[in-house]
Amino acid sequence: MQQGTAGPNEHETVGAYALGILDDAEATAFEAHLAGCEWCAQQLDELAGMEPMLAALADLPGTGTPAIGESLSARPSPRLAEKLVDEVAERRAQKRRRSFYMVAAAAALIVGGPFVAVATNGGSEGGGSPSPTVEAAASPAKTAFDTMPDRASATDPDSGVGATVAMQEKAWGTDGVLELKNVKGPLKCSLIAVGENGERESMSTWSVPEWGYGIEGAQSEQARNPLYIQSGAAFKPGEIDRFEVVTLDGEKLVEIDV
Repeated sequence: MQQGTAGPNEHETVGAYALGILDDAEATAFEAHLAGCEWCAQQLDELAGMEPMLAALADLPGTGTPAIGESLSARPSPRLAEKLVDEVAERRAQKRRRSFYMVAAAAALIVGGPFVAVATNGGSEGGGSPSPTVEAAASPAKTAFDTMPDRASATDPDSGVGATVAMQEKAWGTDGVLELKNVKGPLKCSLIAVGENGERESMSTWSVPEWGYGIEGAQSEQARNPLYIQSGAAFKPGEIDRFEVVTLDGEKLVEIDV
């Protein structure tokens, strides 16, 4: 109870006030109480939509009551008002509970996400290894690489970068997966398909972190593992002359003849 002079009936009057069934004297007395009662003000705010709802119900055919927007000729009794208030309060409570469960589920997904990512990447940036209780998920690009029939490989003598492109013909062109080894970053790279007609198509771009990929003898498993990038080209496999792995600054890391 927020006011020292407020009796219990004044708090219970909020539903009747929201429905407009108080007489002038009762409404005036409640408004004086409402000015200093935060609880009643909050309840009144939640119940504010009930009067229009009752007006809409009163306008149903055959009721013989005024149209929406006019004063109702019949008001609900205090007993009915109490029942309506309780029903609305229960429905609001159910809605709040559903909202809480949805927020909790979303929070669980957000918290769970990084663990999935760590398991998939196969290690930590600082050289750690995956938890022994979590089995690393297979990379979809690595799985596709293992199943594609046609391959071309090369190692650049200057950069030392090694690359293999696995290919499979599709109705739309060529589905390809690049396996990249012995590359250190930080770099931003692109895979280019060069057609026999000289046209160049950018198939994919990616970033190489400082610790790199496919580094033999690296401390972390993540750095020792090759990088697999899945991409596609509009060229058919027979129309491709070569692939190039280049940095976005224009430096060629390795060229793979087909």
